[in-house]
This record gives sequence, structure tokens and C-alpha cells, in this order.
Amino acid sequence: MAKYTKEDIFKSIEEHNVKYIRLMFTDMLGIIKNVEVPASKIEKVLDNQQMFDGSSIEGFVRIQEADMYLYPDLNTWLILPWEPVKEGSVARLICDVYRPDKTPFPGDPRQILKKQLKEMEKLGFSKFNVGVEPEFFLFKLDENGSIGINFTDEGGYFDLAPVDASEDVRRDIALELQKLGFVIEASHHEVAYSQHEINFQFDNALEACDNIQTFKLVVKNVTRRHGYHATFMAKPVTGINGSGMHTNTSLADKEGNNAFYDKDAKNGLSEVATHFIGGILTHAREFCLITNPTVNSYKRLVPGYEAPCYVSWSEANRSTMIRIPASRGKSTRVEVRSVDPTANPYLAMSAILASGLDGIKNGLFVKPVEKNLFALDEEGRRALGVSNLPANLKEAIDAFQASDFMKDVIGSHLAEKMITAKNKEWDSYRIYVSPWELKEYLKKY
Repeated sequence: MAKYTKEDIFKSIEEHNVKYIRLMFTDMLGIIKNVEVPASKIEKVLDNQQMFDGSSIEGFVRIQEADMYLYPDLNTWLILPWEPVKEGSVARLICDVYRPDKTPFPGDPRQILKKQLKEMEKLGFSKFNVGVEPEFFLFKLDENGSIGINFTDEGGYFDLAPVDASEDVRRDIALELQKLGFVIEASHHEVAYSQHEINFQFDNALEACDNIQTFKLVVKNVTRRHGYHATFMAKPVTGINGSGMHTNTSLADKEGNNAFYDKDAKNGLSEVATHFIGGILTHAREFCLITNPTVNSYKRLVPGYEAPCYVSWSEANRSTMIRIPASRGKSTRVEVRSVDPTANPYLAMSAILASGLDGIKNGLFVKPVEKNLFALDEEGRRALGVSNLPANLKEAIDAFQASDFMKDVIGSHLAEKMITAKNKEWDSYRIYVSPWELKEYLKKY
């Protein structure tokens, strides 16, 4: 990430003829919010004087405590080339949310992650590296511009055009990301029809989460120009693979060395790495509400579609929740495969980091599993000591609600708001009469 000063921003505004600035932040559900101000107000913005009403933002405050302030992170300054403006250009700054008394707002997901990064530093680590593999679907808009399940192609994994008919859209997304400074590592069609993946270079956790939010904005805006709709929904279509966001993680020590690598260990994994894994698996069911936050998330976490369902790890076994890619040395990493792209990235990385650090602090260890868990029945998995991830949102809510650990990680304010919002979502789903029920029961009974 580039380092910016106030003077750099003033200069950039002049050079790029910036007319408006989007001040962005992320709500509890991971949705990007913003207030747009004219560039003439930049000094007020940079002096942390931009106020907004927090009472209407999901997971924030009540009406009687509405006033909040946006403190911009200068290093997130970015010109947005896709913005359709008649004159000049539009820029953005990602902001932290503060109270009127100039203290950090405890319900701000970005600052929750910052808090966990400070805990990491107390344990002697300098960096939490995160690289994600976000998947998404592209669907054609109909003649009225409405969104539906209209496949753009019949491609499969790594297919080429003409089978992958939306290859040019994916390439445009990658080119737009490169203009913004993203280092693209790979771009390809995924397993399901109309499903895609674009991978970009890992970064320190905070910058990685900022990049995830920027990535989603670019994907949605570029695809709309082509007459498509991009969705990061976990399982938009029955009977085919859903979309995950495999999350590759590692810790660096104070000298910048990969703390997960031990050249003298049989498998190249350090004790730090195995304890980090132990912590994640110990708390996996508790944080599933954060990494898989919607009713729809749990329709992805089922056997048969390459998504993990079981709390386990392995060096190569893709039926486990955690996999260890073959690379060693600087590239040694822990891949958490259960996360899906509807997750709030700041909260998801907070939960994974905090769980891993708890494993390090308490020497937690879980034995790896090399058997194909999808081929075993429940009794066979139980014999290996393998438990299931929550089967639905209600189970995830209950596991989260029972966890004092997770409430401490994200704070009592956001934990309470999260439980309330997700119980409401579950109740809405529970009482809804679906087309499947009408098809199955209407004539029969």
C-alpha cells in the first residue's frame, strides 16, 4: 500500500481534477457504506471533522447516540476510474469510525481487526499476512436490467473461450484492478457455470481486507458495464458448486521471517503453525457465524461440492476445513477453506487471528486427518475426533452466542447486534413458505 501525506492528497486532487471524494466504511454485515463530499471539503475531512448519522447503519448505534465521525486512513487514497462523471474524477478514502469524544467506536469492524493486530504484536509477531481466493458468479441482466439466474456460459474449471463466454469480462476486471495497483496472480473460470475466481497478492491483514472491499466494488461495477450482475452469494444455484473465499494466512516474527515454517520439522510446519491451527479448529464452530454469516452460507457447506463441512485439517486433504498448501519457506501458510465471500472481511480475519493466537498462547493441538471425510459416515468421523461445522444459521447463532471467547473478540456491542440481526434473519427464513414446499406438498396434501 502506498504511503500518503495530506500534501500528497492535495497534489493528487489537483493533478487528477478530483471533484468528489467517497468516504467509505464497512457496516456489521460487511456492506460498504459511504458519504460523498466535494473535493473543496477535503481539509475538513482530513481534520477528522466529517460527521454522519450512525443510527441508520446496521450494527451501529441508537437514535439518541447517532452522531459519529469518519477518520480517513490516508494510505487508502485512491482515484476511482470507473466512476461515470461528466467532469473531473472521483476518489475514495477508507475511514475508521469514531465517537464524538474522539474514542474509537467499538462497533467498527475495521477497528476490531486493528485491536486483534495489537494483540498479535504483544505476542511477538510483526505481521498477519492474508491472501484470499474470492469466487463469484456472473449472471446476465435481462432486457429490463433485472437480476436473475441467467448463466453467461457453460464453462467449467479452467475452461477457455468460447466455452467460457465471459472471459473478456473477467479480463476487464483484472485490468481495472491492475490500474488500481492490485498485483494479479491468477484469473480463471471456476467449476460451476458462470463462476469465476481472481486471485491477487497477499498483504498485511488490514490492507488485505481493504483490498477485498475494493475488489468487490470493482467486480460489481465492471460487470454492470457488460450487462452482467456479479454476486458473491455463497450458493446462488442448487446442485452446483457454491462460492468460497479460501483464506491463506501466516504470521511473521519480529525479523519478518515466516513463523509458520520450521526447516527442521518433518512436514516443515513450526509449532507456532500447529498451535495456530489448533486454535482455529477449537473455535471453528463459534466463529462460523462470522465467516459464514447468511442463511444461504450453509447451503454451500454440504458434502459433494468441494466445500468443507468438518472441523479438521490436513496437509493435502481437500475434504478438511484447513489445508496446508505444499509450498514451504516464505510461502508456508495455513489455508482456511470454510470462509465464504459474504463474510465481513474485517470480522472474519479478526476471528481467525484471535482463534489462532489463542491456540499459540494455550498450546492447542488437533491431530491432522488424512482420510477422505466425505467418504466416511458420521460414526467414522466421530471415531477420528472430527466434529461438523454448523448445519444451518441457527446452529451457528447458538454456537456464537454460547462463546464468551467470540464475544470478547468482536466486543459486546457488536456481538449483541449480530445475534439480534441474525436471529431476525433466521426467523424470517424459518417462516417463509418456499417454492420447494409448494412443489413438494401442495398437490400431495
